[in-house]
Amino acid sequence: MKSMFNKINHFFRDVVSEMHAVSWPTMNDVKEGTVVVIVISGIVALFLALVDFGFGQLVKLLF
Repeated sequence: MKSMFNKINHFFRDVVSEMHAVSWPTMNDVKEGTVVVIVISGIVALFLALVDFGFGQLVKLLF
């Protein structure tokens, strides 16, 4: 049983040491990434809305 707790303890120590080695993004990087995601999401939403509208009109013409 003690061996299991040693393994768990070792695992969490490894996690902490790896987290110190992570290259965390700066606040400006996070802001830029957020803006890019929002803009691209808006563009994709607009494109899908136009395609949906177009197919809707096409179905109305055919039926």
